[in-house]
Amino acid sequence: MPLRYWLLIILLGAVWGCSFLFNAVLIREISPLWVSAGRVAIGAAICWVYFFAMRKRLPSGVGVYAQLLVLGILNYAIPFALFPYAEMTVASSIVGVINGLTPMSTVIVSQLWPGGEKATWNKVAGVAIGFVGAVILASPSFAAGASAQVLGLLAAIAATLCYALTLNYARRFKDVDSAVVATCSLTGAALVSIPVALLFTGIPVITRVETWGALIGIGAFSTSFSFLLVYWLLPRVGATNVSLNTFITPISAILLGVLVLHERFEAAHLAGMAVIFLGLIFMDGRLVRRWRQPRPA
Repeated sequence: MPLRYWLLIILLGAVWGCSFLFNAVLIREISPLWVSAGRVAIGAAICWVYFFAMRKRLPSGVGVYAQLLVLGILNYAIPFALFPYAEMTVASSIVGVINGLTPMSTVIVSQLWPGGEKATWNKVAGVAIGFVGAVILASPSFAAGASAQVLGLLAAIAATLCYALTLNYARRFKDVDSAVVATCSLTGAALVSIPVALLFTGIPVITRVETWGALIGIGAFSTSFSFLLVYWLLPRVGATNVSLNTFITPISAILLGVLVLHERFEAAHLAGMAVIFLGLIFMDGRLVRRWRQPRPA
């Protein structure tokens, strides 16, 4: 694979890792519901610009829009609110690591999904190792009796389950242009999340420049740009190579959390992250297969 594609995959993981920093800044002034609503609204608006610039066409069937609405709610509206909610009590860097459990959640959901991909032994091992890592990561909160932190960790894990559901649900859109899927599902998420945010938290009041900057950053870069980049990369490098950004996103979130937000790490957090990364290595399988290959005498 050409070097420029590797650089784009690294860029993708780094941009997604930035979203946890943006969330941490946003929840200082607005609710998690408005974080989600603002993110999908800005992301949808930019995707529509791309949509018209590329002269894309909308699908003709009415039923597909209802399905894209479901996709938008599960893949964007709900998890984009759950992650900032989690960051109200849990460090952004730790939430970024929890996001790395998405491939493991996907293995579990795929096993139960009709026609879903069945797990291989290394994926089952990766799931088990990954969730052991999650328990280790949460152990300081359990030991301190910090129920709010535990609730935050559960919210982040629930967000990964949303992603796992949509990865299986999205298979029905294989014949729909990927830019159409992104644009319409983000629009559907905005149409749902904005009224919900208004109903439960009222009109947001933003007074800080950094809040506006984080909102634009998470909507423009961590949402519209990143998803359009994913859809551009997929036919060129394949899903397996694109999925390697899973290793980059937690690293990006950790570095930004420690360097920018001055978040503190405990030994249990480092141990938990190491175990989760080991689980991801088993999930990926390539290093495991290389290790298991018989060596020439």
